[in-house]
Amino acid sequence: MSRNFVVVDLETTGNSFEKGDRIIQISAVAVENNKIVDQYTSFINPGISIPPFIEELTGINDHMVENAPTFSEIAHQVKAFLADSIFVAHNVLFDLSFLQGELRSAGFLTSVDEAIDTVELTKIIMPDLPSYKLADLSEQFEFVHDHPHRADSDALATAELLRLLIENAKQLPLVTLEKLADLSFYLKSDISILLHEIIKEKRRKIEDLPPHLEVFRGIALKKKETPEEAEVTSDPNFPLHHEDKEKLIQTVVNGYEKRVGQMDMMNAVYEAFTTKKHALIEAETGIGKSLGYLFPALYFAMERKEPIIISTYTLQMQDQLNTEIQKMSKIVPFSFRATVLKGRHNYLNLLKFEQSLNEVDPVYDHVMTKMQLLVWLTKTDTGDIDELNFSSGGKRYKERIRHDGWFLQKEKDPWISRDFYMHARKLALHAEIVITNHAMLLVDMEKEKGLLPEANFIIVDEAHNFIQAARKSYGKKIEFHSVKYILGKLGTLENRQMFSRFEQMIQQKGLETTIYPGQLDQYISQFDAEIDDFFMLLSRLIVKETNHMKQAVKLQIRITERIKEDRLWSALTMCAERLLDLQRQIYNGLHERLQKMKEQSKIESREKALIEEMNSFLLEWDSLGENWKELMIKASTNDVVWVEGDARTMPNSLSLYSQPVNVGDLLSDHFFAKKASVVMTSATMTIDQSFQYFLQQLHLESAAVIQMQIRSPFAYEKLAKLLIPTDLPQIRAGDNDEFIEAVAGHLAAIAEATEGRMLVLFTSHDMLRKTYQLVKESGLLEEFVLLAQGITAGSRTRLTKNFQQFDKAILFGTNSFWEGVDIPGKDLACLVIVRLPFSSPQDPLTAAKFEEIKKIGKNPFSVSSLPEAVIRFKQGFGRLIRTETDRGVVIVLDRRIDTTTYGKAFLQSLPKIPIERGGLKEIISIIDKWL
Repeated sequence: MSRNFVVVDLETTGNSFEKGDRIIQISAVAVENNKIVDQYTSFINPGISIPPFIEELTGINDHMVENAPTFSEIAHQVKAFLADSIFVAHNVLFDLSFLQGELRSAGFLTSVDEAIDTVELTKIIMPDLPSYKLADLSEQFEFVHDHPHRADSDALATAELLRLLIENAKQLPLVTLEKLADLSFYLKSDISILLHEIIKEKRRKIEDLPPHLEVFRGIALKKKETPEEAEVTSDPNFPLHHEDKEKLIQTVVNGYEKRVGQMDMMNAVYEAFTTKKHALIEAETGIGKSLGYLFPALYFAMERKEPIIISTYTLQMQDQLNTEIQKMSKIVPFSFRATVLKGRHNYLNLLKFEQSLNEVDPVYDHVMTKMQLLVWLTKTDTGDIDELNFSSGGKRYKERIRHDGWFLQKEKDPWISRDFYMHARKLALHAEIVITNHAMLLVDMEKEKGLLPEANFIIVDEAHNFIQAARKSYGKKIEFHSVKYILGKLGTLENRQMFSRFEQMIQQKGLETTIYPGQLDQYISQFDAEIDDFFMLLSRLIVKETNHMKQAVKLQIRITERIKEDRLWSALTMCAERLLDLQRQIYNGLHERLQKMKEQSKIESREKALIEEMNSFLLEWDSLGENWKELMIKASTNDVVWVEGDARTMPNSLSLYSQPVNVGDLLSDHFFAKKASVVMTSATMTIDQSFQYFLQQLHLESAAVIQMQIRSPFAYEKLAKLLIPTDLPQIRAGDNDEFIEAVAGHLAAIAEATEGRMLVLFTSHDMLRKTYQLVKESGLLEEFVLLAQGITAGSRTRLTKNFQQFDKAILFGTNSFWEGVDIPGKDLACLVIVRLPFSSPQDPLTAAKFEEIKKIGKNPFSVSSLPEAVIRFKQGFGRLIRTETDRGVVIVLDRRIDTTTYGKAFLQSLPKIPIERGGLKEIISIIDKWL
């Protein structure tokens, strides 16, 4: 590289120079010819006190900077170090603007003309990374980064990252780099300079395209490979004896410790398949259940020439399975084929993508996503767009270029030979193991679409979520923001969205339609206006029905027969009928235009892409109409219908849902009855050592199902302790302010004892919010980082990662944090369960279930409410001990665990661990000794 770079990192007292914040440390690293040649670092006396949060984050305190120079005293050195170089930083706009403010204040004119943001550059060159935080990148690429959030360490790590990105960019094909350079004009930093430098170097010498890549229609992509048929060199007889299995595994897995439970699970899965029985297997943490079912599944698939489908609930589990399958390929004495198959819309449509590249689109997120896709196409084997880390703005563009099948004959698609979805289907049809997700498995089952290969043997992992997934699969929903988004994609004749572009194509072809353009345009505008009316009426209804819930943020009402007699509901029904009529008119008008285009003898590639895009839209539009009809006009008697929204942002946050109350019959008839054997497994399936509740939900007969419980090998009595404070007020129906205040006080004291490292689980967001605010406002934990779901920005994954980055951190979570959160090691030492996780009786689905149970003369609490809460409680407890070396305390703040007869059900669901009770002081003393 002929250009030089200076990589800068600053530590400051806050985010805004204009509001008086100042630099406390600066470091600049010089990079020449892609080598680090020099580094300048200095503490700086900011002239103001360093806030506690910044001290906790950086480790820099007032004492460390009191004798340091002021920025004015070193400004000339900083200016000289930056001269004649491209300015580089991780989040460059922050560092550059802050530094320019300090330089101006010191009397220097700032002359940084060119700047590169390594966040932006990493997103382009490495588009499939889960995180772009410097600490995460340093860990991933093993940069020396001993002191994150210290300028000297951060600047060096950023310089190493820049070097790596430049090397990776140089490996990209010239055709990809040229397309990236064309798009880079719209970026926020001067990445175009770097790209043009690399292009100039590449053009000096002729390079052959690497053998794994090809260029097709001007786009470089990885060649597709189809694995050869599995070779069986000897009979793949399943080793029934534990010792034989152990020998096979030990040859590959270093330090493998025999787990009798895992071996028992292997035999149980094999028995279920060979005897064609369904099975329920609860395998607790530490068993290694993925290997426990993969090993017998592979042997059975190869012996019987029967494909096996494995379904999981989360993407995290799918990724874990991929890792385990790599391991399995070295363990078993035969080759096999395994693949992941998702729904069609998860894959990139190359024709739509190619066409979008030819359009001038200055929207930053769209440009960034196009650049990410161009790089990703040189790496991906699957074409699964979930591999990409999209920005929130990029998701709109993603919707445009996803796969939705073909309206025109697929043979007319110039990309058909490279189509990712067709390739995935081909791999699945010839694989022994097909990995999918619950949603796709259920859709395939419900609609008999033949999306998945025909398979009689199924493994359902994360089975405790299968019922919930089934309800969602059979359910319907209409969301205000989603409908508005769909309408925005279609647009009117006045803007340059899909309808306008499509109509222009129709006019150019001279095609006549029965619904004139002006009429169709009017229907779209009317539909838009009616949507606003519908959701305004819906917001009036929900406010009226929840008027007694003065402080609630999340509002939710079930549509009962009483509500249907309200005048507002009558007005809503009439509005829904008008909407449905307009929806059909718009569908007919667009469908007619599509058919006219299909009949044309000559269609150009750009026209084909727009036709397929319109077809994708119509599939979505048709689904919207079906949902509208089933929610508002012809609701099923088995379905519960409800409305929910955020009181602060109505009607924009409003959604209308329906789900079946009971899916057991549907699953029994359409799934279990049609499969030879379904093995369901999870870490949490039993209550009081019994599968009875689970069997009842699935409508399965106990005698016909293999049932196995496999205990964790962990010595829980040495790893965990359960503490129950005795000095908290009882939970009462209605006003819980006294309880919340006591909880906030206890959390502050416990956090000091555990030094943070605490996950606090709530059952309602309202209580979480109030507790978080009280803890924050108390000022007792100023040196702690407080992270809260729905309050602190970020997804569950992002909040969990942030929690792990700080020594003194407390994470407040609800709903999704009760399961699937994995924080092993010393990062989590204390789990607090604020309330026993009963579903609210006001929850629409819960209320409807209770009514059904009462109808058959049973007690809803013992039949449904308690079993569900116990399973959730077990899932919550499972967050604490993830490995056999973890150690910590579980604190239950809900005294009902001791004061009620049903409390025993929760205690009996846990592994055998010591339980202690006492006032707050005693609890703190126990924590100090234990940890």
